[in-house]
Amino acid sequence: MSWDVFIRWLPSFLDGAWLTLQLVGVSVVAGLILALPLGIARASRNLAVQALPYCYIFFFRGTPLLVQLFLVYYGLAQFEAVREGPLWPYLRDPYWCAIITMTLHTAAYIAEIIRGAIQAVPPGEIEAARALGMSRRQTMWHIVLPRAARIGMPAYSNEVILMLKASALASTITLLELTGMARKVAARTYLHEEMFLTAGLIYLLIAFILMQGFKLLERWLRVDATQQGR
Repeated sequence: MSWDVFIRWLPSFLDGAWLTLQLVGVSVVAGLILALPLGIARASRNLAVQALPYCYIFFFRGTPLLVQLFLVYYGLAQFEAVREGPLWPYLRDPYWCAIITMTLHTAAYIAEIIRGAIQAVPPGEIEAARALGMSRRQTMWHIVLPRAARIGMPAYSNEVILMLKASALASTITLLELTGMARKVAARTYLHEEMFLTAGLIYLLIAFILMQGFKLLERWLRVDATQQGR
């Protein structure tokens, strides 16, 4: 690939990378917020409390993200109530459809990460908190969840990387994120291998930065845990 072609289309690739970062950033943060009550409910011993989160998680983990994208982007528009509803300006926009779908999808996986992390908290720490007079809510917020955050951080970082790669599916609903932009540029230049290789290298760079950031965060959490234990 000649450098003049690369330099010419580099701003377009950067625009696509920025859109990819928006999709991933918003979805994993919103997904974490949504997954927190779902994960806590899944860790409950009450079967009635577990039932609804279980069905939600089963659906979004059991069906492909691509199918979910099509259901939201194409499927909801088939209902007149949706087209006349207050959310239609968002649901007809591929950007918001991708955000909503990716958020719902990743929330199911993060909820299971939270459930596993909560159940992995040593029972002795919970018993010690209750012995000190903490209520169940205080124990959950001050002991269980901070400990679970440290336990579940590696799995959460993996989920973020997986969502980075899964964001490429947003190109199927006309979004020009990184993969969509590579496809558009390749169609204009006929340099398919070079353009998709460029996109792949940008994905690798973003993933590398994310992994290094999570490594620093995990190290900080371990230091923080050591300080609290003194």
